[in-house]
Amino acid sequence: MFSPLQLRDCRPTRRWLTRHTASACRLVPLVLALTASSACSRRRDPQAAFEHAVKTLQHGDISGARNEAERGYEEFRGLGGEWAWRFTILRARVRYWQGMNEETLKLLATEPHPPQDGDLAVQRQRLEAVAYASTHNFPEAEQRIHDAQRLCVADYPACRGMGLTQGKLEMERGRYSQARLFFDSALAASHASGDQFSEANALLDLSYAADEQAHFDEALDRASAARQIAVSGGFADNAQAALGNMGWAYYKLGDSEKALEMFAEAKEQAAKLGDIGDQVKWLTNAAYVDMDAGELAKAQQSFQQSLNLARKISSSEDIVNSLMSLALVSEQTGKLDDAKRYADEALAMARKDENGRDVVYPLLVEARVAAHKHDIATAEADFNEVAKSADTPVFLKWEAERSLARLYEDENQLTAADGQYRTALTTFEAARCDLHQRVDSRLPFLSNAARIYEDYIQFLIERGKIDDALRVADYTRARTLTEGLGRPCKPTFSPDALNASEIARRAGGTILFYSLGQDHSYLWVVTPNRVKLFPLTAKQREIDAAVQRYRKKLEGPPEILESSNDGGVLYQILVAPAQDLLRQEVSRNNTVFIISDGGLNSLNFETLTPQPNHYWIEDVTIANAPSLRLLPASRRRGGNLAGKLLLIGNPVTPDAEPDNSYPALPNAAAQMENIEKYFPAQRQAVFARDQASPPAYLANHPEQFSYIHFVAHGTASRMNPLDSAIILSREPAANGGTTQDDSFKLYARDIIGTHPLHAELVTISACYSTGKRTYSGEGLVGLSWAFLRAGAHNVVAALWDVSDVSTPQLIDVFYAGLKRGNSPAVALRTAKFTLLHGGTFHSPFYWAPFQLYSSS
Repeated sequence: MFSPLQLRDCRPTRRWLTRHTASACRLVPLVLALTASSACSRRRDPQAAFEHAVKTLQHGDISGARNEAERGYEEFRGLGGEWAWRFTILRARVRYWQGMNEETLKLLATEPHPPQDGDLAVQRQRLEAVAYASTHNFPEAEQRIHDAQRLCVADYPACRGMGLTQGKLEMERGRYSQARLFFDSALAASHASGDQFSEANALLDLSYAADEQAHFDEALDRASAARQIAVSGGFADNAQAALGNMGWAYYKLGDSEKALEMFAEAKEQAAKLGDIGDQVKWLTNAAYVDMDAGELAKAQQSFQQSLNLARKISSSEDIVNSLMSLALVSEQTGKLDDAKRYADEALAMARKDENGRDVVYPLLVEARVAAHKHDIATAEADFNEVAKSADTPVFLKWEAERSLARLYEDENQLTAADGQYRTALTTFEAARCDLHQRVDSRLPFLSNAARIYEDYIQFLIERGKIDDALRVADYTRARTLTEGLGRPCKPTFSPDALNASEIARRAGGTILFYSLGQDHSYLWVVTPNRVKLFPLTAKQREIDAAVQRYRKKLEGPPEILESSNDGGVLYQILVAPAQDLLRQEVSRNNTVFIISDGGLNSLNFETLTPQPNHYWIEDVTIANAPSLRLLPASRRRGGNLAGKLLLIGNPVTPDAEPDNSYPALPNAAAQMENIEKYFPAQRQAVFARDQASPPAYLANHPEQFSYIHFVAHGTASRMNPLDSAIILSREPAANGGTTQDDSFKLYARDIIGTHPLHAELVTISACYSTGKRTYSGEGLVGLSWAFLRAGAHNVVAALWDVSDVSTPQLIDVFYAGLKRGNSPAVALRTAKFTLLHGGTFHSPFYWAPFQLYSSS
């Protein structure tokens, strides 16, 4: 069956109609004889009224600016043609900002006695040029630019913004590289002149151009810089435009959750400001996220609303985008005739405008419609045209290649299908390597290819290639983590050879490797002697929902958990299919390594219940690993906790925090004493109270320590996981000065950005130290992930709140086991048993938050 499009691979909505720079309305000294006026006249000063209206527009109050411009026109047009045209251009400019291109042109065409030269003439020509460009009347736009350039032999203020006007035309034509040259020039000029408004506009244009060239991390940087300037300068409309552009960049980087939040806020701000054009864009973009989430009816309603608004303001750009969006959602809901009709209209508009970029999007939809109707020749030709066109952005290219692979698969052309899947994945991997080295960009990006990888894995499984499918599935895991450990990004799809059974033998246990998909979910059981695949009966969405239900009960009152069978249900879904094989292996070696996927990353498998009142921890010793490639070999660890200890904790509670967010930990000192006793004094560095600040870690060469332990609060950021932090003491101010408000936080991004670690074990006795956000292929990203990426071999961290009362006992037994020479997995399990069978703290709430993560 032909699979649905993954919508983040589809046409990006153009977010932003390029704003004129401030120079386009900069005032020219005016010498007017104001006849029939006296010193005591009550008539307003036209200059002051005009300047106020311009500032109102710059600050984003579009409705207010429109009212002021209309009032000024009526009040001052009688003073002469120049004042009439000043306010006419301002009225037209407001309409252009609202996306009303036809009204913009009508206003400029109907005002009598248009200026033939001077700054006002240049302003008029520039404004008509961008309005014609927005309606894709390129010959008229070119003519207006030519006329403006002819006037600009003189150095009029409005001439300084010609680069933005020319860039706008090139963007509408799909000539993004040429547009960027104009925008770069405009940015340099505005920055040199100190014109912040123009600088913000140029940065917004550059973010737009970077988006269209699939340079999404650069687009994010440009939009973020534009927003910072716009917010500080009070340019509200530019600020919401920048926020929406940031949302689109996050969406294309794979972070739909963050994108949706930004689209919603930008849409609300655009509506308040009266910016209809941007309101249309954010409405459309948010609907893309809804489509990805499977909310097709909601998305279709939003797309139809966008189309109606786009037709109202006669924005060709937005009309084409809305038509393509409706074609996409119609195809996904099986309304093939509607999909064809919308795509045909969009295609006709795009070909009329000779915009190759706008052609490839509806052409892809038409190819998919042809495939649904089994018109193989048409579908193949159209898919190939999209995949090979120079106008096709990279994210659409890999989607066309994936669609072609599915077409060949459906037609039983298996060799061609295999090759096309690999081609699509190579296209994606090359795009991923083109991203900046910034971790924030690469973390979510793999989600863009999740459906391609899922389709290819399913293709291999259906052909009996179980080992190859496992190799491909493992290739998607821990990519950003692995690159942080020194492996370079490879711009091709080239999974390494993988002997899974040999990995299990060297690790010293049985591996459970999970792969959850929208349509199919699987478990590979890897033993030292064999690899066996087990299909799971539930899909990813069902499993994720069951895990979240169980997590809430694990973190809640014990009586609610005791009356629940969610642990048993999850055991039946996740483990029972392989329990006969597992019994054989566990009888010889009860160590089990879990390589999770999706929502399983937030599940402690030890809490599953094979039978009532019996947790799986009582049968097996569990450790978690990020991937098969990073699963460490079993090492004989010397006793007596050989190596040095860095112990940081029991900090001074930061004051002035809202709601007493980080209360004192009464038992932190006891926990630290329990740890200290296992190390001789000469092999430990201990920092407590006011000394337990971030520099205690960052400035003390953590790479020299074999064991690192934190006893403190932790905070996990879902929206920005690398902003997760260990809460320590505020850093002392140098020379009696003040410190930053967040100087008491040791951030995850600081951990991965400083010293490479060689620690055998890092333990974080802090709440939610595993993180709250799961990324495709990477798992939970937070403090534990950061320490693994920095080079730690093992990390113990918490999935939820850690009890200050029970944890000292657990940690004491844990270190006692390590002292005896036990592995971290065995020592942690033994420590958990002391709580599970000890009476007061038997509930999983106390012992189950702690998880062991191991990496080579």
